Amino acid sequence: MARKDIKRYSLEELKALRARGKTRTRADADAPVREIDADFWEHAHVVMPGSGKTSVHLRVDSDVLEWFRKQGRGHLSRMNAVLRSYVEAEAMNRLRLGCVSCRNLPRSANASARNY
Repeated sequence: MARKDIKRYSLEELKALRARGKTRTRADADAPVREIDADFWEHAHVVMPGSGKTSVHLRVDSDVLEWFRKQGRGHLSRMNAVLRSYVEAEAMNRLRLGCVSCRNLPRSANASARNY
């Protein structure tokens, strides 16, 4: 059953809406790049996630994938763990700075942030 408040737009329609100032959606935007310095990795640790996963198609740099594969079996789980660690660290950082409310964070980051 389709909800009446859900609307679908083509890329061209989104670009036209953006040009008219009718939406803040950026049809041509990529995710922002944030450099991670050596200090981050010195204090980072891998936490393997539990269940509740969603299958996605993800494009990563060849050398990054190769590095994870060389670490042995479970390279996709380790990649997921690195992403989760980043999400949780970023969530706690934003909460510390008062930039975002807990309701906008992933469920596991919510729990980590409340325990901060």
